[in-house]
Amino acid sequence: MTDILVEFLPILIFLGIAGVLALVLLLVPFVIAPNSPDPEKLSAYECGFNAFDDARMKFDVRFYLVAILFIIFDLEVTFLFPWAITLGDTGPFGFWSMMGFLGILTVGFIYEWKKGALEWE
Repeated sequence: MTDILVEFLPILIFLGIAGVLALVLLLVPFVIAPNSPDPEKLSAYECGFNAFDDARMKFDVRFYLVAILFIIFDLEVTFLFPWAITLGDTGPFGFWSMMGFLGILTVGFIYEWKKGALEWE
């Protein structure tokens, strides 16, 4: 049992140091930072002008469509980097699998483009 504890000792030390450092970094700003807010700093800020409507108003669907498109293509990039690194090991099957994946994403992008999801007018 002591052998297992000795093996996990570096991990426990690391977690302890990380916890202490996190606590210190959370508490130091409360001690050091000046606390003298002015009215300008406390005012509501929304894109450089005062808020003109309720914060819980409904957004246009186009905002959500663009967000979904961003997530899709962001995920595409996360799949492309490991694929590019291991391309020599995956061979032709890995290459054509990724080409199929990119083809499906391209068809989806063209569909969104034709439906006008990227138009803001």
